[in-house]
Amino acid sequence: MRRAGILMAVSSLPSKYGIGCFSKEACEFVDCLVNAGQSIWQILPLGPTSYGDSPYQSFSTFAINPYFIDPETLISYGWITEEDCNEYDWGKKSDRVDYAAVYAARFKLLKKAFTAAKKKNDSKVTKAFLSFKNENEFWLPDYALFMALKDAHDGKAWSEWEEELKVRKEGALKEAFKKYADEVEFYEFLQFEAAREWKAVKDYANEKGISIVGDIPIYVAFDSSDAWAAPELFQFKDMEPVAVAGCPPDAFTADGQLWGNPLYNWPYHKETGYAWWMKRLGHSFEIYDIVRIDHFRGFDAYYSIPYPAENARKGKWVKGPGYDLFKTMKERLGDHPVIAEDLGFLTASVKRLVKKTGYPGMKVLQFAFNAGEDSDYLPHNFNPNTVVYTGTHDNDTTLSWYEGLKAADKKMADKYLGIPKDEKKAEIPWYMIKAAYASVSELAVIPMQDVLSLGGAARMNFPSTLGGNWEWRMKSGAFTKAKQRKLRDLAETYWRK
Repeated sequence: MRRAGILMAVSSLPSKYGIGCFSKEACEFVDCLVNAGQSIWQILPLGPTSYGDSPYQSFSTFAINPYFIDPETLISYGWITEEDCNEYDWGKKSDRVDYAAVYAARFKLLKKAFTAAKKKNDSKVTKAFLSFKNENEFWLPDYALFMALKDAHDGKAWSEWEEELKVRKEGALKEAFKKYADEVEFYEFLQFEAAREWKAVKDYANEKGISIVGDIPIYVAFDSSDAWAAPELFQFKDMEPVAVAGCPPDAFTADGQLWGNPLYNWPYHKETGYAWWMKRLGHSFEIYDIVRIDHFRGFDAYYSIPYPAENARKGKWVKGPGYDLFKTMKERLGDHPVIAEDLGFLTASVKRLVKKTGYPGMKVLQFAFNAGEDSDYLPHNFNPNTVVYTGTHDNDTTLSWYEGLKAADKKMADKYLGIPKDEKKAEIPWYMIKAAYASVSELAVIPMQDVLSLGGAARMNFPSTLGGNWEWRMKSGAFTKAKQRKLRDLAETYWRK
């Protein structure tokens, strides 16, 4: 079935409280998607963000960002009041997330709600909370203690904690659980509330015929509960990385990209039947309808950079688990829908892996227009088992991208897409959207910024940079009825649902 969808982070939803959340605005956005003839909402990773605010560098693979807990839902429970919410500064701009303001305010508000919930002692809530804790015992206590200890150590990475906590000596952990019992329960409770609010949003979307595409990074952050609680999963020696992840130098980056994420100890994972991965993927299939796996090529071969390093020049390619991981997943978890992020330079073996899994790969139209080149990203070269995007969260907005094209590339794009000379700026992205919808790809996903014809200020992320990223938010009312009709017309014209 041919389908159409929108890419927009939860954080980008309109909200009175500084950042998009699991609120009535999320359900209103779902209603807009339905009116626009869409059946997919693709989001960015939901995990708790840390330094740099990237959802791809999270404190936990399994946890949900507490920022997404909706204050108005907490008001409806009687745990906080509107006056409580108005005490805080949530940031000055309605189209940007001020992460410093949100960080300073959100946890104070959530602490008030937690204290009130405990005092209220609702038996139904208590029972549901205990059930949630039991169901998530394989990750929740470690995550909650990790966060409590980070707070106690002024946010320092676990590698800088005292030795007995850093290496997780049993006695030290028992003492810490006892000492920080209230703080641990607080973080567990936030996960309980975030999970049930997200379930309500997802259930609403599913009832309206909208499927959620979730995004999981291939790697975890070094400063994460995953790395701290299970160092055996990674290439560590004495709790320090032996090598870290990144990308080799290319025409755009002479030093390559040094991501710094710990690399997996794949022989150990294989010995355990990929137990941790089965838990991770199983959890993802519970909270999303379709899972997009970032940097899919890393399962075929991953770039290993000796630690420590100043750049990625001295790395090497090492063979990954290949199809064995996905064979195990299909046997243990069933044949769930997955999107393979297979962008960038692809070797023959990566292409074989994607083909063997049967998962659709990705096509990005912004990569297509290099004058004189018959690119794989031009729609006439697609095959149906693909997902086409105008751009992704790592790309510029289509309007800004187009304005920055070299003259020869722009001429090619104009000719291929049928863009008339002196076309209005706001119409430019719609030629790309039309090309995506008209393509044979079974799924077409368009970033919300392109539907709104926004310029470069609305870009979500500049890869390999810190600061100013992940901040864009849609203004309330921006997704107008007219834009919804325009998308619906395209969806109907090209038989997308």
